[in-house]
Amino acid sequence: MPIYEYRCDKCRRVSSVLTTRISEQVEPACSHCGSKAMHRLMSRFATPKSEEARLDSLSDSAMFSGVDENDPKSVARMMRRMGKEMGEEFSTPEFDEAIEELEAGGADDDSDAGGGTSGDDL
Repeated sequence: MPIYEYRCDKCRRVSSVLTTRISEQVEPACSHCGSKAMHRLMSRFATPKSEEARLDSLSDSAMFSGVDENDPKSVARMMRRMGKEMGEEFSTPEFDEAIEELEAGGADDDSDAGGGTSGDDL
């Protein structure tokens, strides 16, 4: 099913229109203001990469430039780039959770590691 994008002449916002066939005649209406004065935009398209091409792009040293391994947020940004490059196999809840933990500044588990007592325990 093709998805076409249109820009509204009235509010200048972009709306997407889903069609059932390429040959289907569409009379789009702006999903934001309801105007029928729309102009079709040239849509982007994606081409799939082979696994070899994805691995080649990961081997590029530029992928790791600017990564500070001592900064969890920097590592998280690099991991997000790697995940996007690798595609769906990296799109797991566990992977996303690990990245979110890094972006938050790392695990807070170290606070209990000392075995100390809190003020409430005294």
